[in-house]
Amino acid sequence: MSTSALIQLTKVQKIFLTEDMETHALSDIDFHVDRGEFVSITGPSGCGKSTLMSILGTLDTATSGRYVLNGKEVGALDERERARVRSEQIGFVFQAFNLIGDLSIAENIEVPLTYRADVDKNERRKMAMEALDRVGMTHRAKHYPAQLSGGQQQRVAVARALVGRPSILLADEPTGNLDSKNGESVMQLLKELHLAGSTLCMVTHDPRYTEWADRQVFMFDGRIVSGSVDASTPLDSPAMVASDPA
Repeated sequence: MSTSALIQLTKVQKIFLTEDMETHALSDIDFHVDRGEFVSITGPSGCGKSTLMSILGTLDTATSGRYVLNGKEVGALDERERARVRSEQIGFVFQAFNLIGDLSIAENIEVPLTYRADVDKNERRKMAMEALDRVGMTHRAKHYPAQLSGGQQQRVAVARALVGRPSILLADEPTGNLDSKNGESVMQLLKELHLAGSTLCMVTHDPRYTEWADRQVFMFDGRIVSGSVDASTPLDSPAMVASDPA
């Protein structure tokens, strides 16, 4: 295990069972994210990216293998314990902004903190405004989601992910619902957060955005594909031979 790893997966498998079928979504995944690192994960549809992200975010559990987060094994925790880990250590940014329409922007940012018994109402508002300041959106605190553009809503979603001061930020297709201009703006924001010390792991299908990361990870058929391969290389080419990474 890397001594600087914030996240470490070892021989992780995920198998989905139905009455007549067994689907191996992830096979023998060895993967790590170091503290302060920005990692991108890409690959074709159905390769296991979203399944991997769900396990990293403790939204799902592996069928087998180990998941260590911040020095603690979390793969075998029950749902209540996993929810606490999510609340305290993980920030999420999704393709869909998932903002609540009848709450103001500041109130949306506060939502994750309502599950934290150690944060009172006044502290929630203070932390929400600090998070909005980090993404340049304090002037929109009293507005509602419908009054914001797509790019602005995603900035608010990033602020909501940051508000609990998580150990890692997980971004699942954060530019998927945005045009190219707003997509570039959100990527610039994520890069600025990374340069300020945040640890990020991002799933994207867009090869333009993989290069924003320190390290690019490629997936194919539920496996991590070894080697440094140009983003333009077809993922089903002979160069993309599945194996465990070094």
